[in-house]
Amino acid sequence: MNMKKYLVEFIGAFFLVATIGFTVLKPGDAGNLAPLAIGSALMVMIFAGGHISGGHYNPAVTLAVFMRGKCPATDVAPYMVAQVLGAAVASAVVLFVKGNPVVEAAHPDIARALVAEFLFTFALCYVVLNVATAKGTSGNSFYGLAIGFTVLIGAYSVGSVSGGAFNPAVAVGITLMGLSLWANIWIFLVANLAGGALAALVFRFINPPEREDQARR
Repeated sequence: MNMKKYLVEFIGAFFLVATIGFTVLKPGDAGNLAPLAIGSALMVMIFAGGHISGGHYNPAVTLAVFMRGKCPATDVAPYMVAQVLGAAVASAVVLFVKGNPVVEAAHPDIARALVAEFLFTFALCYVVLNVATAKGTSGNSFYGLAIGFTVLIGAYSVGSVSGGAFNPAVAVGITLMGLSLWANIWIFLVANLAGGALAALVFRFINPPEREDQARR
């Protein structure tokens, strides 16, 4: 077991969820600028830890990268556990710092929330696979920015519809903070993991191994 990778995944998920809580929960919420802070937090954590763990910080991304063939099967469960633990600890820290505020949980329309979470988790994982795992973009300097901005775009686009998690670990975090109901967590788990899985299938269709090998020549 490579505990360094799992620690990096814990740290990245921690600061992603902590940023969500600190910018969304009152007092001191960031209002309409929250998505910018959240996308930026993901970006910097990816740049910080991408060379060690891949900088997933998201079980849906881990699933997609595994299906794409760039994450060992032995790392899948530990990565997901580390991500969820990071989210849970971040939630506790946020609630403590914010003074355990009274939070009103969202009540999304289930069908619309499922579609929103599925679409933008697909977009997130599709971007991750193409900018961080494809041979054609190997060694680029923009992967963290592209991934962070995908979350920013999703948050601004459908945050009011679903909560804008696009990440099962984030779903756990916002539920622990009271922003979402436990009864609704299945929405995120189903939509996010399905979006990640489809992104991997689409990536493999667009970038079959032989085509990647040809591009390298």
